[in-house]
Amino acid sequence: MAFPRFSDDLSSDLEDQVARLQKEVRVLRKALGKRGAAAYDHSKDAAADFYEEMADRMADAWPVVQKQSQAVRRAASDHPVTTAVVGLAVVGLLVGLLSRR
Repeated sequence: MAFPRFSDDLSSDLEDQVARLQKEVRVLRKALGKRGAAAYDHSKDAAADFYEEMADRMADAWPVVQKQSQAVRRAASDHPVTTAVVGLAVVGLLVGLLSRR
């Protein structure tokens, strides 16, 4: 009978195809793993560079920020009513913006 032989050939062919597909999947997983590791390393380096740049900028700007905060503190203590009105206006604005959502 030719039918069992045909069935055996078909089964063998399917097993070969499955084995080849499994090998391809392993190769693709390995390639994706390498790409993922490379992307992670690149992102980590980019984040470190960004942090370094921001730290340098903040170090340069820190004296100006301190001066401005002292000026604001003096103005707030010199004009307490105006400070309270501005504070209430900001709170009202925030409540209005948050209530829209």
